[in-house]
Amino acid sequence: MRSGSHIARQSERSRNLGGQETFFARLGRAVTTQRLVLLTILLASGIAVAAGAHVWAAAAGAALCVLVVLVANFPPHAIAPPEPAPVPEEPVDPVIAIDAAMTAVPAALDQPLFLLGNDGSVLFQNRAAERLLGIVPRGAHLTARLRSPGILDMVRETMATGEPNQIEHAERLPSDTVYVVRIAPLPAGEGTARYVLSFRDISELRRIDRMRSDFVANASHELRTPLASMRGFIETLQGPARDDAKARERFLAIMLDQATRMSRLVDDLLSLSRLEVKSHIAPDSIVDLVPLIGKVRDQLGPLASELGVEIVIEAPPGKVEVTGDPDELVQVFENLMENACKYGQDGETVDVKISCDAGRPVEVSIRDHGPGIPAEHVPRLTERFYRVNVEASRSRKGTGLGLAIVKHILTRHRARLIVRSREGEGSEFTVRF
Repeated sequence: MRSGSHIARQSERSRNLGGQETFFARLGRAVTTQRLVLLTILLASGIAVAAGAHVWAAAAGAALCVLVVLVANFPPHAIAPPEPAPVPEEPVDPVIAIDAAMTAVPAALDQPLFLLGNDGSVLFQNRAAERLLGIVPRGAHLTARLRSPGILDMVRETMATGEPNQIEHAERLPSDTVYVVRIAPLPAGEGTARYVLSFRDISELRRIDRMRSDFVANASHELRTPLASMRGFIETLQGPARDDAKARERFLAIMLDQATRMSRLVDDLLSLSRLEVKSHIAPDSIVDLVPLIGKVRDQLGPLASELGVEIVIEAPPGKVEVTGDPDELVQVFENLMENACKYGQDGETVDVKISCDAGRPVEVSIRDHGPGIPAEHVPRLTERFYRVNVEASRSRKGTGLGLAIVKHILTRHRARLIVRSREGEGSEFTVRF
């Protein structure tokens, strides 16, 4: 019997036979093609031996010539190296495929986005979604972090019908926020349904809508009250008080006050409209604040004397210049100083301080020593028609638009209004340029 090693060698020779036959076939073709060249070489070698050359030298020269001929007919690429064995493909994790497809663009968006599986599990969330609801473990159900019945019902309905859906969702904590929550299916194969759940913040739009409706209601109310009062007095003068000279004088004085109030209101509304039109255009004039604030104090002198208030100005020597519109800045400081005189008259003084320290922005502070403003009212002071005390404001001939005008002017001047107030300690309004 043949040994195992002998059989193995036979098998190896059989496997290599095809390759060897190919090599020898190519060698035969090369020899056949170059037959004349080889015969010539051999003839030259025989002549060299007959002429007295050494036999081995002639044989070496002939072998070298044969090798050159063979190499010329077998370039390096003639015998191809064996092809590498194919590497089996590893199965692709569907979660990794989802990451590659879904995290490229959504991760950079500021709108919260979730990718949900067909069972409501969270497959992916971007950073905005993490800030909204916190990090939801991958594969966890949406209900692990979201408990809104309206949103969950919407998600279940879309998964059942395959149709996009959206609702409006409001959050009260940590602040009033309104979202449009939308879910839509992604095109996918059978059994691999995916859904995108998005949250779009519309809080600012709702706030603007509310402010617009409040503005219309407040403006109508502010105008309706004096109009109703004037109409009543006119009807009285036309009827029972037709021949009453004393009543006529008193009613006419009241009607003049109401007409003046409506005129102030219309003027303030027109000022706001003009400021909104040019709010994006920054002023380019240079204004010295020291004489400007002195001018405002002189204009308010009669009102301050009538209310028993003294306006005290503290200013550095020399000029304090800022870029601005002089007429609008007069309107700003006139509003602030007039409010300090009206609502802080219990303190008997209004302190105006101008500061321009090196390396720091220019500031003008108007401080009164009156009753102060409750903390919950401070953030809303610059809203249109907002009043801390409605009756006190109307009795002092206020329109509720003064601080709104101040805010718009300072926005155009790229400046800020800073309000500090404590009940019983007065209020301080600072304009920072």
